[in-house]
Amino acid sequence: MAAVTTTRAGQGADGVKRGIPFDLEHTAGLPAEPGVYLFHGTGGEVLYVGKAKSLRHRVRSYLAQGTGTTIRTRELARQTRLVETLVVGSEAEALILEANLIKEHQPRFNIQLRDDKKYPYIKVTVNEPFPRVFVTRRVRRDGSRYFGPFVSVGRVRRALEVVKRLHGIRSCRYNLPREAPVRPCLDHHIGRCAAPCVGLQSREDYRGMVDRVMRILSGDVASLQAEVEEDMHKASSDMDFERAAQSRDILAGLTAIARQQRVQTVGGGDRDAIGVARDGPLAVAVALRIRGGVLIGRDTHTMTGVEEASDEELLSRSVTHAYLSSGTAGLEQLPREILLPSRFPDLPLLAEVLAGRAPHAVSLHVPKRGAKVRLVELAVVNARHALADQVRKGESPQPRTDDILFELQDFLGLKVVPRLIACFDISHTQGTETVAGVAVFLNAEPRRAGDRHMRIRGEWGNDDYRSMAEAVSRYFAREAAGEGPLPDLVVIDGGKGQLGAAAGALEELELGDIALAALAKREETVFLPGRREEVRIPRVARSLHLLQRIRDEAHRVAVSYNRKLRTRRTVRSELRDIPGLGPRREQALLSRFGSLRGVSEASAAEIGRIPGFSEAMGAKILTWLGRRPR
Repeated sequence: MAAVTTTRAGQGADGVKRGIPFDLEHTAGLPAEPGVYLFHGTGGEVLYVGKAKSLRHRVRSYLAQGTGTTIRTRELARQTRLVETLVVGSEAEALILEANLIKEHQPRFNIQLRDDKKYPYIKVTVNEPFPRVFVTRRVRRDGSRYFGPFVSVGRVRRALEVVKRLHGIRSCRYNLPREAPVRPCLDHHIGRCAAPCVGLQSREDYRGMVDRVMRILSGDVASLQAEVEEDMHKASSDMDFERAAQSRDILAGLTAIARQQRVQTVGGGDRDAIGVARDGPLAVAVALRIRGGVLIGRDTHTMTGVEEASDEELLSRSVTHAYLSSGTAGLEQLPREILLPSRFPDLPLLAEVLAGRAPHAVSLHVPKRGAKVRLVELAVVNARHALADQVRKGESPQPRTDDILFELQDFLGLKVVPRLIACFDISHTQGTETVAGVAVFLNAEPRRAGDRHMRIRGEWGNDDYRSMAEAVSRYFAREAAGEGPLPDLVVIDGGKGQLGAAAGALEELELGDIALAALAKREETVFLPGRREEVRIPRVARSLHLLQRIRDEAHRVAVSYNRKLRTRRTVRSELRDIPGLGPRREQALLSRFGSLRGVSEASAAEIGRIPGFSEAMGAKILTWLGRRPR
């Protein structure tokens, strides 16, 4: 690109951008060369970014308030105070600069376009002894195999989970065998992994599974289906019904994956098909991604503020954004053919830009007949469905459990997907009735059967740190002695102090490999062992909402038990005020009638039938409690 020249624009001492006043007198001197113009409001904010073959002609056209001018354009002209122009060498360069400036400033008078998804890849770390398979957005030259790009990260994760579940590929992030854990995680206990981390599966067997997974990711599903079906029949003939059932399940999963990979008979190759749908102020553009003749998914962009935009403008904006605003990575992912529903004025310009920047030839055209037309029609249908999802009121897609757990794993940098999570909270009443509550979540949902509460035995008063250490120590001493899996993640309600106390307790039990995190209430920040800085998970992140749910559940367990103990103490203090009624008789009364109210509603005869009591004692108790004995 030629050097960009800024015309009569600068920046004042107050940091507000300066340009020439937006009026006929000052804009008469604008250059007639191609470039980009930025309209600034009263406070210097960018209101609109546009490109022009002649900057002078285009900018001055906004000052001509003709009858054909739209309401939006007239309002833009009314609010504009300054105009800044940037001269470039050609229209093609202006197109690129405009796309980048719109992406940077997001001016409110431009069509607002939001990427719903970016391109994910599936990475297989074939250079490791026990390869991992996971979704990533970064492609590096590190010896790994990358499959993609795919469009929907959610769909990629779900398909990958099916493949990993069928073949038992590990989901942890340990660098095996150097970082081998002490015990297998929950995935092994529920049959999702054969636990090569602790030597329960050989390296050769594991590599064989990885090879099969890579064949699936490469699109070779049919041949693998035949192999699995043959193995299923052989196992059945050998009366090995367990192996036959496993092969049957794998075959069903492969069939489902093959069904999702719709092969379009359009002559093979890589191509995108674009479709656009609009409804009032909202529009959606969809790009169907076809690689090697296989439809791998769709890329969706949502546009707002499109009431007065033409269909040509919408198509131009969405296509330009898709292929020019993604930088070098977007150009590397370009197909060799882009199918469009119609032409738009900037189409030749965009073709010229892509021809000069893409690593291979790219063809943009509007098909007239045949299978390619059907692909564009399919893209339009997808855009209409996506738009219907956007405008449908009161409905929002529920996030998948696995997606939330993967997100939490990424934010906290965990080695294992945190399927089993335990959270600890301490509660006390001014240093008395100190208790701990433990809430357990399995696959992001409460597991009430695993909830625990305990009374802190140490005389720590309101020392939350020592109370937390005791609670964690007692809980894990009991859990480690059992046969069930230990939590993949332990969440502590508190800050660095509570986190350090819990970490010390786990170290004493030789369970220091269990992942720990503390969630502080005030700022909702997360603290991790060994890290000075807190982890700030975005407030809108579903993984943070999950941590808050777990924390609130542990708080409920702890407070409920504390309240129960406090009530029991209050009841006992009233009974102990009765002359001649010691701790044993008090306990006998509460055991028989359940509460202070139950005692007060009993008759003197009923109390007298309790061993160690008499009817006279019963009458005395009822009189003391303010009731006439019956």
